[in-house]
Amino acid sequence: MVALKNKLKADGLSIERKHSLSFKLLRWVLGAALLVGVALSFMQIAYDVFVTRQLIDSDAKRILSMFKDPSTQAIYSLDQDVGQQVIEGLLQHEAVREAVIGHLGEPDLAFGSRELSILSCRSVTDLFFMPERTYEVALVGGNESEEYYGDLRIVLDTASYGERFLKNSVVILISGILRALLLGLVLYLIYHALLTRPLAKIIRHLGRINPDRPAEYQLPVLSGHEKNELGVWTRKVNQLLASIERNTHLRREAEDSLLLMSQVDFLTGLPNRQELQLQLDKIIDDASDKQHGVAVLCLGLDDFKNINEQHNYQVGDWLLQGMAQRLRKYIGHDGCLARLGGDQFVIVQAGIDEPEQAAALAQNIIDSLKEPLVMTQAYSPEFLSVRLNVTIGITLYPDDGDNTEVLLQQAEQTMQLAKKGARNRYQFFIASIDMEMRKRRRLKKELKDAIASNQLYLVYQPQMSYSTQGIIGVEALLRWQHPELGAVPPDVFIPLAEQSSNIIEIGEWVLEKACQQLRAWNDEGIRELRMAVNLSAAQLHHADLLRVVQEKLTTYNLDAGSLELEITETGLMEDIKAAASNLRGLRRMGVLVAIDDFGTGYSSLSYLKTLSLDKIKIDKSFVQDMLDSEDNAIIVKTIIQLSKSLGMQVIAEGVETLEQERFIIELGCDEGQGYLYSKPASANEISALIRRATG
Repeated sequence: MVALKNKLKADGLSIERKHSLSFKLLRWVLGAALLVGVALSFMQIAYDVFVTRQLIDSDAKRILSMFKDPSTQAIYSLDQDVGQQVIEGLLQHEAVREAVIGHLGEPDLAFGSRELSILSCRSVTDLFFMPERTYEVALVGGNESEEYYGDLRIVLDTASYGERFLKNSVVILISGILRALLLGLVLYLIYHALLTRPLAKIIRHLGRINPDRPAEYQLPVLSGHEKNELGVWTRKVNQLLASIERNTHLRREAEDSLLLMSQVDFLTGLPNRQELQLQLDKIIDDASDKQHGVAVLCLGLDDFKNINEQHNYQVGDWLLQGMAQRLRKYIGHDGCLARLGGDQFVIVQAGIDEPEQAAALAQNIIDSLKEPLVMTQAYSPEFLSVRLNVTIGITLYPDDGDNTEVLLQQAEQTMQLAKKGARNRYQFFIASIDMEMRKRRRLKKELKDAIASNQLYLVYQPQMSYSTQGIIGVEALLRWQHPELGAVPPDVFIPLAEQSSNIIEIGEWVLEKACQQLRAWNDEGIRELRMAVNLSAAQLHHADLLRVVQEKLTTYNLDAGSLELEITETGLMEDIKAAASNLRGLRRMGVLVAIDDFGTGYSSLSYLKTLSLDKIKIDKSFVQDMLDSEDNAIIVKTIIQLSKSLGMQVIAEGVETLEQERFIIELGCDEGQGYLYSKPASANEISALIRRATG
């Protein structure tokens, strides 16, 4: 039993001893056997009481029979001596306590007695046999008349019979109990071998069953139990486990289907509103950690109701599926696409740090849906081509809201509001942003035609030499005069140009006009003037840069040293290898190269030493605050010292006061540019300014 318990524990099925079936079985079998043995022993003892009583009666009759004739002879002859001899003979028997020969009503012929035996068992045996028992027999003559002479009476002491009875009873009780216990133990061993031990084996096999896959492990039918109840039970359990696994599998499939139905739109396979909210919560949390923005675009099909009415709902479902398929390509790894219901979809895109990025995404979606969807005969017996138009409402995180409900609600409201106006467009939730994005998109589109329509022009700002106190050069600055919007600030349209492919064309046009104007000034007698022209990052890395610059110098017969090209640190570092190649070519050509806005980009000494550069231009943000900010003053001083140590010229941009001029001159600055000398002006105004300065 201990071994069984240890095995059960090893299988993770620990059973306490008091609850063990073997222990209970042993206890009950031995208890029942003991009770039965005791009961049978007491029954046998009760029978022995009856037998002992019969024995006492039988002995009494035998004794009377033996002494009847001598007693008759003695009482017949009234011979007391003979009678007394008979009495003494009777008292020789251990059980005879008293003997009497006599006639009723007359003195006894002979009499003898002794005390009762003193035994410890008398208190028990007297209850069954009484202390003594009296027997008598009539003494009659032997003739036919059978004359009555008297009686022979004896009194038997039951002590000796009771003692033998008790000894027999103890033997009967002990042997009965031992036989019963032995029989019970044999029965237990048989029962254990046939039932509890096989059950223990089955329990160990049950411990190997995987609750998640109960049918994987089949309970073996134990040898010798193939046709009995254990074999039948084992087979039924295996069937039950297989049924449980089938039902569990079906239940899980049903649960998965219900879960999928609760998360996915059945028609398109996209996440539904509930799942969208969960995904948007996660996207917002990730964007918050990375400090990025998120755009929520709510798309609604225009006139979808009319399409359903004109064709049928099957065609409408097909269109929704086709739209979902097209929208999937606009989802990045950190975005999601969902269907809210009806004709409404939502695109969530993370990493949107500028509203213009969301606007570009929305416009790309609108443009892509202009290509018609062609329906096959599987949906319609006739050829059908449908062009989709959508209206998009846009909200931005965190500007428009910081939680899922607010962003979705505002995106839907914005989309519905936009549908009331001109459709097939996008609209931002905040009107000012929406107007700004529309204005930027318009400017980006109309910038393509600005050159051809003569909307672009150049202005020039003088650069002052502190050694000669004269104008040593000018910087060509691009301006845009829009026919409707008026003057468009450079910090608005130049980034738009850099984001498009027009920057190469515009940059070449600026270089052309600047060289043309420098040639005109030279022809007017204004010589020894340097023209500074800004190069965009795209131009700096362009393969045709050297050819274009050489072409302009040749066309306008300009000295290469009169042309200074300004590049920014950030533009330079985008592709340092391509930039270095073009910069070396420009230096070989004799063109000057300056770093513009120095201090606002990488500010790495390594490229200053390895690249061919002539001048460093201190950004105006440092110059304007250097008198009030010790940090800016230190930066300006450091840049000037760095330039001197590298043998480079240094020019300060944004000089507006005499105090600023005096400060940078004391630090060793070579040149200055700013409103102190002149605002950006036309070519004629610059000509007049130079003539006044030299006149």
